[in-house]
Amino acid sequence: MPTYDQLLEELKSIRRPGLPDLRRTDRPTLRAAAAAAGFCDGSDDAPAGIEALLKEAVRRLGERDLLGQAAAHTFGLLPDRRGAPAHDRRKMAAAVYGVTSERFRKQQEPQVIQQLAEAVLTVLREPPPFTGGGGSAGRSPGPDTGARSSGGPNAAEPSTIAPSGRIGQEPPLRVDAVPVDARSTFTLHVSPIELLRDIEVLVSSENVYLEMSKTFRPTVSGALRLAAAVRDPAGEIVDDVLARELAAWLRAHGRPGLPIRPGTVVPTSPGALAARGVRRIYHAAVATPRDDTYEVRPESIARAVSACFALARAERDRYEPALSSICFPLLGAGRGGLAPAVSATWLRWAIRDELARDSRWRVHLVVRNREIAEAVGAL
Repeated sequence: MPTYDQLLEELKSIRRPGLPDLRRTDRPTLRAAAAAAGFCDGSDDAPAGIEALLKEAVRRLGERDLLGQAAAHTFGLLPDRRGAPAHDRRKMAAAVYGVTSERFRKQQEPQVIQQLAEAVLTVLREPPPFTGGGGSAGRSPGPDTGARSSGGPNAAEPSTIAPSGRIGQEPPLRVDAVPVDARSTFTLHVSPIELLRDIEVLVSSENVYLEMSKTFRPTVSGALRLAAAVRDPAGEIVDDVLARELAAWLRAHGRPGLPIRPGTVVPTSPGALAARGVRRIYHAAVATPRDDTYEVRPESIARAVSACFALARAERDRYEPALSSICFPLLGAGRGGLAPAVSATWLRWAIRDELARDSRWRVHLVVRNREIAEAVGAL
């Protein structure tokens, strides 16, 4: 078993040259780790084995977690980024956190590499799957899959890197009747928010300038913006619905380029998400820009939840049938920097307060992975 320090040093050494350098320069610790994990047999197939090992380690960091996304970009583990120059890979990894490349290099990148080393050790602690015969263990050393071969007991495990360039994950999960208090419950979803169906109001987390995330960012705001956009038959976006309506609201209220009060909620139409039964998108402004990062005060979450319910009550009877369901993400827990448990605690407190006033609402909470779901359910 290689040590953490040995793995860390070799991971640092391959960050700049990237995966294509694995054939030219021997990395004995990573080669031994890939062989021990069953991804390769020796030096000849070591580069492919090391690549497969790192993809498996990225999967362990979290399906769509920021660490996993940033590690995949940092080491060029995505199908279309394998040969990208080091500065381009760092730039894409920095974009995951919404910071500059230099800030990422100093702050987040060391943590990403350290956690990848920990994840490699986690992979090594598990015995490789049995193939039913002689030879090496049944994990595929192929550089493009990172999955396990059909001979092992984990044959159904999905590819570690999705074709879209995002970390793969299990199918969406729904957990009904998670208690808010002794009288009220909510439904918990482990899913990308844009895949939810027949929930009438989806809440998006925004900054106080109401500038939505770019559509390629792994955020709630970016995902909803992309899913709501109207496309032509060729797939090109012809109407960026949510961003357009937010810009119109800012103009109507004399706030273009100016911040609004944290906790303010602005409604828009659902755009193309109407096809999934969504009627409204509520944009909760909770994140205040601070240099290259964001600040989210927990009390802003409580104000935003209260504003969402007030707006939903005002709009409820404009629809037939009336609005009755609303879904919250973990406000401020992405680029906002709040710990998921802190966001969830304040959300549940604010939701409980609102349901005590009006219990007719069906409340949903959506999170990105099972680990966070378990933490939310345990609160």
